[in-house]
Amino acid sequence: MSRRSLPPRAPSTRPATLAHDVDVLVVGAGIVGLAHAVEASARGASVVVVERDDRALGASVRSLGHVAVTAQDGPALACALVTRDKWIALGRQAGFDVSEAGSVVVARAEDELAVLEDFVCARDGAAHLLDRAGVARHLRSVDDDVVGGALLATDLRVDPRVAVPEIARWLSAQPRAAVVTGTSVLGVEPGSGRSLVRTSRGDVIARTVVLAVGADVDRLLPAVAEAHGLTRRTRQALRVTGPTAPGERGAGGGTVLLGGTAVLHHAGLTRSPQHKEVRERLEREQPEVVAAEVNLRATPLADGSLLLGDAGAQGGALPFRAEALDELLLREGERLVGGPLRVVERWAAVEATAPEPFVVARPQRGLLVVTVGAPIGLSTAFGLAPRTLDGLL
Repeated sequence: MSRRSLPPRAPSTRPATLAHDVDVLVVGAGIVGLAHAVEASARGASVVVVERDDRALGASVRSLGHVAVTAQDGPALACALVTRDKWIALGRQAGFDVSEAGSVVVARAEDELAVLEDFVCARDGAAHLLDRAGVARHLRSVDDDVVGGALLATDLRVDPRVAVPEIARWLSAQPRAAVVTGTSVLGVEPGSGRSLVRTSRGDVIARTVVLAVGADVDRLLPAVAEAHGLTRRTRQALRVTGPTAPGERGAGGGTVLLGGTAVLHHAGLTRSPQHKEVRERLEREQPEVVAAEVNLRATPLADGSLLLGDAGAQGGALPFRAEALDELLLREGERLVGGPLRVVERWAAVEATAPEPFVVARPQRGLLVVTVGAPIGLSTAFGLAPRTLDGLL
């Protein structure tokens, strides 16, 4: 990643917080970038995070705020367990709410309940099977077709629109740490033990550069994206209000609600032999839900609204929102929470996706590329950062 022909920027454009020499320079102030910056700072390194916009506007703040710990699997589960502890600690340190109420998967068919039974047996103590009455405690109204569910006890809930900027603010207040916004990275030139980072606000010499720009890896380092099968997808989501929204209990109450499609999208749930039967039945009964890859979740916020999502088929990142997907989400969301909902905001997020959950590459000396190749950044980033920084700091 080299732009050797670029001259240094004029000194007058450089903010005071953009150090000339730093141990770690992180590109991207989303949750993956911030996690690496927080970890590097905790290890005693001087850290600067550069963000091209005036604040993080990417997939992290457009997420649903569900820190999905319980239903991860393999290395992602190990990272999620560490991430859970870090979220709780940062919530206290930076002053934002982290709910430990868990999440509830609502099962509407016996095959979905069978998957949950298998999962509860495999995750001793982290998940609890619920009967119909147990599910009803988390809803105002329960449809006749609800047969039970499961409480995923180790899941967390945050408001990503609050938490991500608050972590950046807290980090900036730490010794030898800064977050510099409105600054684009134009190139990284390797040197002898250090890299020269060209930015739109001036040059920086860094011992280690962490590139945490999500799907934009394919713009900056296309060879890395191609080597790891990294592609883009657009997912649509809604913020809704309604008399049945469980979040109206305020910041301290309300679990995240998951629909039966969670069985198709959460790695830990896909290990059940009944998983295939759920997919086949949904393909027969609700082919539009499967085709749109609906991963139905409703996350309550402190103001009583819900973050509802998400949907969007694989295959590119077109700039056009599909009204049919919003209508599908709203219909399934009303069925999930048990009452009418009103849309107050609509948005789309471009996510990185890859065959493996984590993409970690070192394309040149001193440059570390880190992307969460699945929509689990919020759930795993703080556990991934120590692993990727080991050996570098």
